[in-house]
Amino acid sequence: MTDTKPVTLAAIIGAHGVAGEVRLKLFGEGVESLKGHKTFNDGAFTLKKVRDDNKGGAIARLAEVDSRSAAEKLRGTTLTVPREALPPLPEGEYYHADIIGLAAVSTTKEPLGTVIAVQNFGAGDVIEIQRPEQDGKPGKTFMVPMRVEAVPGWDGKTITITDDFADQ
Repeated sequence: MTDTKPVTLAAIIGAHGVAGEVRLKLFGEGVESLKGHKTFNDGAFTLKKVRDDNKGGAIARLAEVDSRSAAEKLRGTTLTVPREALPPLPEGEYYHADIIGLAAVSTTKEPLGTVIAVQNFGAGDVIEIQRPEQDGKPGKTFMVPMRVEAVPGWDGKTITITDDFADQ
């Protein structure tokens, strides 16, 4: 089955100049991650050109945006593509969108909760797992480093957490 789950590559954080260019916060691997895509948000936006802003973000011209006021109205809009539009990854690598939403289980198959976020504080990815609801209250969250000693594997449905990291 084809995966069409939208993956966010950038967010519009404001206008740039007076002609309708937008400033982007990037969530991929730099400007190059956007250049491989012509349209975003199911065809709602067409990328005409994009350049690095030399500050970790980008400046883009979208065909549908022709003024500064139109660009300002888009502040907070995310730019997405279907998951299937992203290139395949080597074994052991993943897109955050592939991990978020997976059911977390221990190595003994005990349900632990659901992956709700992937964070990176500088030393590698850390997944955040929310435990199941208890008595109508949201479950507590805990974090696990995305390293083989903590996460020995995952597939399209579950992510396995070693028992040493599951008992948090």
